[in-house]
Amino acid sequence: MTQAVQALSRYGTDFVAEGRGSGSDAECLGGFECFLNIVRALGMGSCISEVGAGGSPPLLTYSQELNVDGKRKRIRGSSTMDYKVPGRMFLNGSSDVASMYCKQGRKGVNQDAMLVWENFCSKEDTIFCGVFDGHGPYGHRVAKKVRDSFPLKLGAQWDLHLKNEDGFSNQNGAATSYNSEEQIRQVGENFDHELDGSNAILALRESFLKASKIMDKELKLHRDIDCFCSGTTAVTLIKQGLNLVIANVGDSRAVLGTRDHADSLIAVQLTIDLKPNLPKEEERIRHRKGRVFSLKNEPDVSRVWLPNSDFPGLAMARAFGDFCLKDVGLISVPDVSYHRLTEKDEFVVLATDGIWDVLSNEEVVEIVASAPQSTAARILVESAVHAWRTKFPFCKVDDCAAVCLFLNSDSESKADDNTTDKSMPDATTDPVDQSSLPSENGIGVEAEKPQ
Repeated sequence: MTQAVQALSRYGTDFVAEGRGSGSDAECLGGFECFLNIVRALGMGSCISEVGAGGSPPLLTYSQELNVDGKRKRIRGSSTMDYKVPGRMFLNGSSDVASMYCKQGRKGVNQDAMLVWENFCSKEDTIFCGVFDGHGPYGHRVAKKVRDSFPLKLGAQWDLHLKNEDGFSNQNGAATSYNSEEQIRQVGENFDHELDGSNAILALRESFLKASKIMDKELKLHRDIDCFCSGTTAVTLIKQGLNLVIANVGDSRAVLGTRDHADSLIAVQLTIDLKPNLPKEEERIRHRKGRVFSLKNEPDVSRVWLPNSDFPGLAMARAFGDFCLKDVGLISVPDVSYHRLTEKDEFVVLATDGIWDVLSNEEVVEIVASAPQSTAARILVESAVHAWRTKFPFCKVDDCAAVCLFLNSDSESKADDNTTDKSMPDATTDPVDQSSLPSENGIGVEAEKPQ
């Protein structure tokens, strides 16, 4: 029973309703019966998070070299790289351009996931990064499913737009279905009024919107993952040359470390934490008959509730999954923003709320800037864990995941290649769901073992 309460803590409720199939009210299991089903399911939690005997890619040891497109690349730490998809990294470690680290908290199974994909979609000078924070009884599975599937859907939509340069203005899917959303936000003050290559940027925005819509629909129809009252946030970005496009669903965050006019290091927040109490978010939810309020024991945390029942109490206004709330204002539409990089920009940090709950933007930027690139994410996560124990000694530490993308990767790395990090393999060890990944002949590689 304790495990069930922990898994539902993000919802702020004693019981939830669990849906099946299409998610209609007639097919929902409610109240105590549903709660018992969740408790039974959580009994298999340790099996779900274990690495499959034959289904996971090989684990690269410290400082191995990987041949990618004829070039030798040094991989530091203990990152798991997928040989079928060169440049794709999803476990703890670092490459020449990024550092990533995830650590399980004290709330149960680790529900955070992360991804760095260099030469994304076989495009040179293009990097995809993302962190995903699951919640609910099956949040760990939803987060990893979105991590594995969403980049492929984004790449497919992007290729479609590139083949038809005017496609983004004529598609009936993304632009028209999200006409309530603003145009792409521009972050910072270092860009002209006209976007550089505006057609390409707007096409990428529409690709993010369309891919998110397809991803959420796939989750709703997924036979093996119950997403009725489980979901995930996602903050993802595409860096191509000097263009940075960020898409945010939920309350994870992206922050830029850059220099001001006095050459002082500052933090620039690239995303908005999409909480239910934001005026536009709350207005949309209330318009759809959803309710937004805080519990007495946590007055600073606004949650989304069904019209006539005090559940599920979701602490964000946007998420993939969570179909019990999709009819009352919860959406999976990403807030998409654009930033034109300059020589003053040094790195971008993507992290789940386990880090932002205890560290400020300025503290995060200072920690990453002062750390070796190869271990920057690990040092950041460990700093957050320490802050949790100091600031909230009676609370359970949340899962923490961080991706640090270094923008000046051509310069000499600050990493010490002669220093091993034996603690790297001990954190996130969940295998990738490879059933959705392309192999060299276009056929998916070995699928995730049935749970």
